[in-house]
Amino acid sequence: MEKSSNPGNHPAVETIVLGGGCFWCTEAVYKEVRGITDVESGYSNGQAERPSYEQVCTGRTGSVEVVKLEYDPAVISTRQVLEIFFVVHDPTQLNRQGNDIGTQYRSGIYFTTPEQQQVAQKLVEEAAREGLFDEPIVTEIKPLADYWPAEDYHQDFFERNPTQGYCMAVAAPKVTKFRKTFRDLAKA
Repeated sequence: MEKSSNPGNHPAVETIVLGGGCFWCTEAVYKEVRGITDVESGYSNGQAERPSYEQVCTGRTGSVEVVKLEYDPAVISTRQVLEIFFVVHDPTQLNRQGNDIGTQYRSGIYFTTPEQQQVAQKLVEEAAREGLFDEPIVTEIKPLADYWPAEDYHQDFFERNPTQGYCMAVAAPKVTKFRKTFRDLAKA
């Protein structure tokens, strides 16, 4: 009998896609998270096939700026991944995050498994019941559709451009907030 290297039959890696405003900021945060094995900026849940950044910026593709996360559920749970998400962006802003305005900046959780959908819905319900936000949560929870990676120059943007104005003003504070709030989930 073959020995299982995956006790409990949990997948070695899961994928979930999150839209939390500009993907540079969301990517910068999740690069710091223990258990996240890969982060890729991209576009999803729109109508355009293989959209470009310029096309997405028009707001006419329906695509969202997202990060595709691969994570090890033995190290970090889906719930923890989503708790971070709800702390580092404002899930009550419709089609915007701060000064970034447009449908491409909408808040979204794009799941790849029914379990992820259940966790996301439960978390939103709990947050609403407990009054964690002053306004209603507008985060859409939908199956992942039409994902396309962003151009190479968008990948690892914060890491490669930490002194760029937007990175210093918007991304860096989100990374700092993550480190303070989720110290136990930060990579060493």
